[in-house]
Amino acid sequence: MRTNKPELLSPAGDAERLQAALDYGADAVYVGREIFSMRAAAAGFSSQQQLSEAAALAHHQGKRLYLTCNTLPRNAEVPQFPRFVQEAQAADVDAMILADLGLLMQVKEIAPDMEIHMSTQTGIVNYGTCQALWNMGVKRAVLARELSLEEIADIRAKIPDDMELEVFVHGAMCMSFSGRCMLSAYLTGRDANRGACAQPCRWKYHLMEETRPGQFFPVEETMDGTYLFNAKDLCMIEHLNDLLVAGVDSLKLEGRNKSAYYSAVVTNAYRAALDAAMQGKNAPAWAVDEVFQVSHREYCTGFFYGRENAVQRYGSSSYVHGSDVVAVVDSWKNGRLYLTQRNRFFAGDALEVLSPGLPPAKITASDLQNSNGEEIETANHAMMVCSIACDKAFPPRSVVRKRVEQESRQ
Repeated sequence: MRTNKPELLSPAGDAERLQAALDYGADAVYVGREIFSMRAAAAGFSSQQQLSEAAALAHHQGKRLYLTCNTLPRNAEVPQFPRFVQEAQAADVDAMILADLGLLMQVKEIAPDMEIHMSTQTGIVNYGTCQALWNMGVKRAVLARELSLEEIADIRAKIPDDMELEVFVHGAMCMSFSGRCMLSAYLTGRDANRGACAQPCRWKYHLMEETRPGQFFPVEETMDGTYLFNAKDLCMIEHLNDLLVAGVDSLKLEGRNKSAYYSAVVTNAYRAALDAAMQGKNAPAWAVDEVFQVSHREYCTGFFYGRENAVQRYGSSSYVHGSDVVAVVDSWKNGRLYLTQRNRFFAGDALEVLSPGLPPAKITASDLQNSNGEEIETANHAMMVCSIACDKAFPPRSVVRKRVEQESRQ
């Protein structure tokens, strides 16, 4: 077993989500720009100034910032890449995440000192590919999601000690090999390999026989058809000790398109779980419960424990979640917690406050007041400033939420 502490790598689609990931314990954060990014809808760092500010914020807290450029660019896009690299270098990003070998060669020419990580989009499934990439100057391989822990350990044993391995441990899974899916482009014209996936794998499909047009048959014997390609979400929070034994250097959370609340909750949970794993302990029960509070599909452990255990197909396209964000903490003063409202809540509601590095704390929305100090029954205006009586101080940007009832935990 290797004794180094793996990096916890969190997603950020914009500055708010970046701040949340840093606040709640990420060692590094990965972001994207408008081009060359596999999450076209999460291009919150469109200018070089924004990217520079993001890198400076991360570095101020002793953290690292990675820039994704992991699409498969067409001919017309390639001439834009040199400037993209130069701006990344000027912004002082710590590494670039690539998928295309041609772009890799350009980075080595334009910015020879830039650290390079090869994306899961590259489809890295063996030690030979890792060794070849290492010979080309690649520092880290983001392994394909189809690998088992045994295969990862075998790769680790057969590559240079200084080469790093990164794996996804939480978030949405793609039904296609390493995310290389043509379904979206074929059905909608939105190319998944250029960051614009319409997620047709989440749609419900029926079968139609050519000589019986208009007659649609479910592929399985159910009333509602079946979601053929729809994968469950990945969740390895209870298995980090196994990943440490396999020799993984970076634990990656998926979700650049997801909210700041998601970044905060999932990062906080995995921070606690990783710290426990480094001491040979299981993830704290509260941290395991936390991943069920964010919007998610039914969880699974992917392919880590072999294909026979990879039950990934999800029976619907719906999400479930355990809590709704109702406010964000602005400050605490003289026994009152000052909040900015995000969703409606009422005087007397049972609430929870999530602060960095801590389990959620239960409070009650007692003596709810508006910004004028007037008692109110409900905080029902978006972004309104309000306050509640609270004996305990919580730091700014802590998340205030309200539990929702679920029929079952998934």
